[in-house]
Amino acid sequence: MSIIRAENLHFTYDDGTQALRGINLSIEAGQKIALLGANGSGKSTFFLCLNGINRPKEGTLYLHEKPYDYSKQGLLELRSKVGIVFQDPDNQLFSASVFQEISFGALNIGIPEDEAKERVEAAIEELEITPFREKPTHFLSGGQKKQVSVADILVMNPEVIVFDEPAAALDPKHTQILNHLVEKLSAKGITVIISTHDVDHAFAWADEVILFQKGLVLRHGKPEEVFSHEEDLHKTNLTKPAALRLFDNLVEAGVLSADEPIPRNLDMLEKYIRERRID
Repeated sequence: MSIIRAENLHFTYDDGTQALRGINLSIEAGQKIALLGANGSGKSTFFLCLNGINRPKEGTLYLHEKPYDYSKQGLLELRSKVGIVFQDPDNQLFSASVFQEISFGALNIGIPEDEAKERVEAAIEELEITPFREKPTHFLSGGQKKQVSVADILVMNPEVIVFDEPAAALDPKHTQILNHLVEKLSAKGITVIISTHDVDHAFAWADEVILFQKGLVLRHGKPEEVFSHEEDLHKTNLTKPAALRLFDNLVEAGVLSADEPIPRNLDMLEKYIRERRID
């Protein structure tokens, strides 16, 4: 059974821009989903719909096959289950200190104060942000703000976490920290959905890949399938992942066999080549 399902989803902004033109897709619980597409393809709008910030003009979103409830209480419950980490953390953080910031969401959905404090302490420890727990959020680095943004969501024990361009503006160190955190969330059974332009990361990481184009789903499937359609990649301003491109070239040259499982990253491809040399 799907955890989230979109049925004929449309969204038009007040200026007349049609961001979503009939999205139909289903996401299974516990999956790692990479959403890709050119700028303006509707990815961020779709994410805001998933969290209830945007309400579709037409169509229906389902959580556990129940239609979204847009009442005040319904939205509180939705946002405790489906959390979003924005591309720019400054759009998410507003409390005076890190501890207060992480506490806000839990208290806002009615979690008792003692339990909320326990959850906040657990999130602070898990995300390794204890050294700056009392700092004002506006004094944090970009990477630290991103960690606090994730803690905001994690404290509510969500079933789904959506990351809009998670590595945007992060240095390599904080990108690695965030990627490790995403793996931990997935290992807990949380459904993780990310938007990204990094085809290599999406190819190596995701269980399924979704391509958006002009507010519609252009293609949805396993990474090996989606990234094999070069015409669709061209339509979305994307290229083949390096591991897949090199594998195809080595198969064409007779170095590797097309019967071998497609390598999802360069390390796996290198292993294939080493094994072939040994043979």
